[in-house]
Amino acid sequence: MHKIFLSLLVLVSFAFPQQYIYQYSLGKFNDASSFHINSAAFVYIVDAGNSQVFKIDTLGKSLKDVGGYGWQDSQFDSPSNVFATTLNIYVADKNNHRIQRFDKDLNFISSLYTRENDDQNSRFGYPLGCVISNQGDLFILDSENKRVVKFDLFGNYIQNFGGYDYGKYALGSPLDMAADQNNNIYVINGKKIFIYDQFGNGMGEMESVEELTSIKIVFNNMTITSKNNIYFLDLSKGFGRPEKLTLDFVQGAGDIKASFVFNAKLYVLTTKEILVYQKP
Repeated sequence: MHKIFLSLLVLVSFAFPQQYIYQYSLGKFNDASSFHINSAAFVYIVDAGNSQVFKIDTLGKSLKDVGGYGWQDSQFDSPSNVFATTLNIYVADKNNHRIQRFDKDLNFISSLYTRENDDQNSRFGYPLGCVISNQGDLFILDSENKRVVKFDLFGNYIQNFGGYDYGKYALGSPLDMAADQNNNIYVINGKKIFIYDQFGNGMGEMESVEELTSIKIVFNNMTITSKNNIYFLDLSKGFGRPEKLTLDFVQGAGDIKASFVFNAKLYVLTTKEILVYQKP
């Protein structure tokens, strides 16, 4: 099996940092926690402060929102993350211990809840994120049991991995996850990122000098975010050393929560808005 061992940020080169110039901002949020974009260029934002999910375009036009505090369909209790495909939107409804699925226009389709299942292997609680593989499998970051739980397209349990019995790849403090186009799964675990293949086998790790808060992969563009910094890696060029991005932050925009690169633009989510940057 091919193993991947990387050193992240510790050995990153600052000789030619990528520079981005601020262009404009999108949206106004109460306490945004995460966002994602689909291939049709629609952006979906989770606002934990309002228990809402918003759909906007890349010019900032508001297209749809759904939510409000509660436990019924299309309601949320501290939503933590969102993952967007062309047709479906998946929201990690953290305190309701479920994943809610919507269509691209934020119409409710279904929810997945397993916390009270007889089979403890399939249970998840306080989900912090989810991703869909190219094969349609759903991977959920289970913060209650500190592992990743995998389901098929129809919500049938397949396996879990990263639990206490996973040795050096055991998750002690998982926070966020992403999937690349080869269906490898990346999980932030404190100052490290663990990399698993789609079958849950540990493949390698990245190590940071600071606590990481978010990881996003859009096509082959990986962005890794800490409280104060953003790093970028083009996965189409293979695994290498992520580069620190240099950019000016807007005063009063709020703390950095997540970021992604799409069509040569950098989108930075803060608690209050989305900042859009472009290379000069």
